[in-house]
Amino acid sequence: MKTKILKMVGLISACLIAVIMLSGCESVTQKADHQDTWSRIKKNKQVTIGLDVTFVPMGFENKSGKITGFDVDLANAVFKQYGIKPVFQPIDWSMNVTELRNTTIDLIWNGFSITPERQDVVNFSKPYLENDQELVTLKSSNINKFSDMKGKYLGVQSGSSGLNDINDQPKLLKQYIKNQSPILYNSFTNAFIDLNHGRISGLLIDSTYANYYIAHQPNPKLYKVVTGKFPQEKFGVGIRKGDKTMQAKINAAFKKLAKNGELKKICKKWFGKNYNTPLMKLTNNMK
Repeated sequence: MKTKILKMVGLISACLIAVIMLSGCESVTQKADHQDTWSRIKKNKQVTIGLDVTFVPMGFENKSGKITGFDVDLANAVFKQYGIKPVFQPIDWSMNVTELRNTTIDLIWNGFSITPERQDVVNFSKPYLENDQELVTLKSSNINKFSDMKGKYLGVQSGSSGLNDINDQPKLLKQYIKNQSPILYNSFTNAFIDLNHGRISGLLIDSTYANYYIAHQPNPKLYKVVTGKFPQEKFGVGIRKGDKTMQAKINAAFKKLAKNGELKKICKKWFGKNYNTPLMKLTNNMK
């Protein structure tokens, strides 16, 4: 009898431990979806922003090791309005949503494309920049359209919207490439190295990165950009579902930067005349 009681106590204890562990896991998700952290961030005067530090020109490490870029300048301008200092945290881009929901970071801000899949798990700011997916090749490859990639290796970044586009619309490009499966890279930098050395024949990449990278090469004329029918994307700031105040504050700051001309200055600094921001359109329509 005593042995049975002890067994029952042990079983109950084990169940309680399991329940506590499960409730702990659930609480992380619940906090991400329901907790508003603005008061903590405002009190600490610091916000942690996750980014891929190889994503030129949005957010990247320059030769001196300093994190810089368009998104870095824009984030600094936004949070300067609230007396908050952004801390830029390098992350594995394929784990960006996990890092956000685990509160390792407070925001994803690095050319983060707004997609239906991502909107299921995170909220977004208003879109601040428009972007296209482009196929970058070497002119010597004689690739003039997507079907010319037939039997050839294609590179794409892990966790990128480009990878999502390939899988969501396989008839546009995926059906042509070698093994109908792209070569995955942790960064566009490494992908360009392989492209330049002929290890891949094409690279599907964000137009913002492609335009900047090619323009800063010793001989930009070596490259060709091929456009297809992938839908145009819009970049937004990834925000936890529960951070409604954060979302409102960022959107309000965007509006102010668009109206006072600072957004235009940041755009020109990084893109010259080659940029397209929905925020400016919205401001131009204001009476």
